[in-house]
Amino acid sequence: MSGKADLGATIGATLTISSKTYSAWSLRGWLLCKLAGLDVAEQQVANDAANRAELLLLSPSVLVPRLSYMGASVWDTLAIAEFLNEQFPDAHMLPAEPIARAHCRSISGEIHSGFTNLRSALPMNLKVRHASFPVFSGARPDIERIEAIWNECMERYGGPFLFGEKPTVADAMYAPVATRFISYAVAVSPVSEAYCQTIAEWEPMKEWAAAARAEPEEMEELDVEF
Repeated sequence: MSGKADLGATIGATLTISSKTYSAWSLRGWLLCKLAGLDVAEQQVANDAANRAELLLLSPSVLVPRLSYMGASVWDTLAIAEFLNEQFPDAHMLPAEPIARAHCRSISGEIHSGFTNLRSALPMNLKVRHASFPVFSGARPDIERIEAIWNECMERYGGPFLFGEKPTVADAMYAPVATRFISYAVAVSPVSEAYCQTIAEWEPMKEWAAAARAEPEEMEELDVEF
């Protein structure tokens, strides 16, 4: 095998995460490790309300998620993605074709730095499933932009994931958005609805969601994503 590291290597691999129920950034970091084929020991920060509030106030300076591997300590989800892509090139975390690869990086960067109204209006919560939910008008442009991104990807690359048959970094980055649309019964196009279902049925996502459901109810609700 030609990769810099053996797929599935586990020596010294630790991922520091927060709540599996609420933490979209932790989910992204964990999914990126799954894409790389890297099994990690999870180190979960305390799930008490005060700690969550502190994380919210300090974020993004609080280093969650943080990957510790082969002597490196890497935080920030995009940094984790690039590090893992370098270490595990045979995992094909990014599309092989240069134009598609640039597209993947661009939309991953967009979700990483934007959509603040969506984050505040629909915080990730994997334990809720609303039949209907009022979405304030400020979040609508974010939803429309995300749907436009997804629709373009499906038209260009054929689905069911954003860049074709296999998941990439972009799917790890947008997976928490898909969970929001499902949790809050957001009215979306058939294309977006199908993509949300693809994410929900993705095996790593099912594993994370099951663990989230098993988490104790220890944290207060805060209407901000962390």
